[in-house]
Amino acid sequence: MKTKSDKTMALEARKDRRTRTLCDFRGIARRFMRQCKDLRIGAGAASPSYIGKRNFLQCVCPAPYEFALDIQRLGAYDLWRMRRKRRVVILGSTGSIGTSALKVARCLPEFMQVVGVAAHSRVKDLAAQAHEFGVRHVGVFDESRRSELSQLLPSGTQVHVGAEGLCELAALTEADMILVAISGTAGLQPTLRAIENGKDLAIASKEVLVMAGELVMTRAAAAGIQVLPIDSEHNAIFQCIHANAGDPERVKRLILTASGGPFRCTPENELERVTLEQALRHPTWNMGRKITIDSATLFNKGLEMIEARWLFGVPIEKVDVLVHPQSIVHSLVEFVDGSMLAQLSCSDMCFPIQYAVTYPDRVDGKLRPLRLEELCDLHFELPRRDVFPALDLARRAASVGGTMPAMYNAANEEAVQAFIDGKLSFPGIWRTVEQVLAGVQPHADCPSLQTVLDDDAAARELARSVIG
Repeated sequence: MKTKSDKTMALEARKDRRTRTLCDFRGIARRFMRQCKDLRIGAGAASPSYIGKRNFLQCVCPAPYEFALDIQRLGAYDLWRMRRKRRVVILGSTGSIGTSALKVARCLPEFMQVVGVAAHSRVKDLAAQAHEFGVRHVGVFDESRRSELSQLLPSGTQVHVGAEGLCELAALTEADMILVAISGTAGLQPTLRAIENGKDLAIASKEVLVMAGELVMTRAAAAGIQVLPIDSEHNAIFQCIHANAGDPERVKRLILTASGGPFRCTPENELERVTLEQALRHPTWNMGRKITIDSATLFNKGLEMIEARWLFGVPIEKVDVLVHPQSIVHSLVEFVDGSMLAQLSCSDMCFPIQYAVTYPDRVDGKLRPLRLEELCDLHFELPRRDVFPALDLARRAASVGGTMPAMYNAANEEAVQAFIDGKLSFPGIWRTVEQVLAGVQPHADCPSLQTVLDDDAAARELARSVIG
């Protein structure tokens, strides 16, 4: 009769221990998720894809200490860490945010894998990205470019087309994070599809939360997924709040910083003569046309105020704006005890993107560090609300609630496009939005997606009639 060797028996015992540990870990994970729910911590806050050991134990606090010890004792962290690499779909991969995200992926291949890319119509750039990153799912919003894109892609690559194509990418099985960097309202439905399919979100598109912040955040909480901001200002606030246990009740004020745009010091009577070329000369950031013009009018900051209200669960009265031309302090949080926390870094969108992808770890992405001794000064001033009314209009829209923020955004989008097309003066942008908000009847409470879209369309129609 054959007997097992000592080596075989040792291997079987080790395998049995691993099996028992995995079973114990699964039970503990279920307990952890239940406690997360009880503590109103999103399940995504402890996603096995990216969590670090110390932060993993912090995530279970204020759960019972012995529970955290169970996790550590069983070596469960090592099992979680095996899947720390984020598999990311980038919607808007050829824009400024998308290309910054790809730069992060190049620098941190052990933390980020790109599994899908999409853009509006720049098929040559999409094809180059697919070849470089080995992407097998590529989306193009412009359906007329499908054939051209297919010819440029490696064989076996699946092409997703139109609005439904974006939604297909947002539900991609092999992805665990969807980075939404589509300008305008096109990112809303892919965002909701991602939530339905349990994908964590990295949000750069302000319009998603401005249009349907309550809807998006309610569904995200119910699904237990994370919504991580990658706007530099909101990412800064996220870091400051979570450095203080993430409790919004401890927050007295959120202070968004604004560069002030190219017309920070321009006399009011000269704004009527502002040209498109002048409006596109942003003093700090290199961005797309729409967001650059929004920065010049401060509508960008108005949208960010509404977005912050939903991201961090604070009333709009607690959200303020300060002009900070150096764009070094990306935002601040004032707490109820009078202390403030601020996040500082060089002006590079790779910082917030990297933080979102690796959260809650911090890793060295070889980004340029900030040298305080090299700074001349850090200047802050109040925005000129009497000259640029976008901030007050945003506060009014957020206070009304319901679909009013969506209508604020829709009217601004139409007005900006009219300015780009030469049909409207620069101050005509905010004058149009003022008239639209004065003439619409928004739906209150938590509107459905269809109600949001209907009121968005109504605001656009009214804006076009105002523009003429």
